[in-house]
Amino acid sequence: MKFTISREALLKPLQVIGGVVEKRQTLPILANVLVQVDKGKLTLTGTDLEVELTATAEVEKGGSDGEITMPARKFSDICRALPDQAVIEVSVENDKAQIRSGKSRFTLSTLPATEYPAAEAVAGSFRLAVSQEVLKGLLEQTHFCMANQDVRYYLNGMLLEIKGGQLRTVATDGHRLAISEVACPEAAGEERQVIIPRKGVMELSRLLGEGETQCELTLGSNHIRVALGNVVMTSKLIDGRFPDYERVVPKAGERVVSADRHLLRQALQRTSILSNEKYRGIRLQFEQDLLKATVNNPEQEEAEEEVEVSYSGTEFEIGFNVSYLLDALNVVKQDQVVLNMTDANSSCLIYGQGDQSSRYVVMPMRL
Repeated sequence: MKFTISREALLKPLQVIGGVVEKRQTLPILANVLVQVDKGKLTLTGTDLEVELTATAEVEKGGSDGEITMPARKFSDICRALPDQAVIEVSVENDKAQIRSGKSRFTLSTLPATEYPAAEAVAGSFRLAVSQEVLKGLLEQTHFCMANQDVRYYLNGMLLEIKGGQLRTVATDGHRLAISEVACPEAAGEERQVIIPRKGVMELSRLLGEGETQCELTLGSNHIRVALGNVVMTSKLIDGRFPDYERVVPKAGERVVSADRHLLRQALQRTSILSNEKYRGIRLQFEQDLLKATVNNPEQEEAEEEVEVSYSGTEFEIGFNVSYLLDALNVVKQDQVVLNMTDANSSCLIYGQGDQSSRYVVMPMRL
């Protein structure tokens, strides 16, 4: 196998797949990148057995077809260290890969491509085209609510659901929940539910761009595949039943508070400085058009903030994890935010004024 390519054309796909290649692997071949040349097209593949990334690039004429695996980190570092506009020549002889550019020469060890784990075909598939910006928005509005290493393994990921002509993402860690949805007329009449693992969600967020550029989703029974131009991501799905999230979303409560999102967020950020590092509790007291936020910590320190809000109900107080409130306020896009509650023991529903396409549920805390 032999090919010649510019540094820029090679470095970009190498960086794309680098995020999925683990540095400490039980299987040595998983630290390698699969390099394939076929009819002037270079294909690079990286995997950790849960998520696979494939990126393609054009090589210069000449050379010869073939496939091999090379150490991903070293290959990428060499390309990055070469000067801009460099031309790189890669050839494989006697189980060694030679990388030449100008007066630089590197020899890397290789492993046979036949040992590289191949991704399974996405069986029982349903295809859907969606703009990258829309999908990226759905992930960003909900991913922070995913659990991390929870024994309820189905919470360590994100639900992607197609139902009632809507494309929806849902994430929960058992203490809070995030839902974001967009109209998806192309999938009218279709009902699908898949749980994408945390690593797949984070890699997909990293890959998705802005604008109206389309990507193609392929949903199978065990895998999801997302094609974004010359990059394809394939992720295993979590085999489990996601909780009935619609049951958790509270119906409209009688205590409705409307506030300036920026002022409320800044006030909560200031008070959170003195909150208990482990429990992060904050007490919210609501009076006529006024919110008092107070925190205490084991060192007997206290912080208090007052924020003008729009509220006309009876006085009451409720406790929350302040980090959960701030996470939700950080992603609400509207300038005015609504907090909808029933009583001190019920969860709080948070959304932007006049827009419930993204909703957040936060459970109360006993303080």
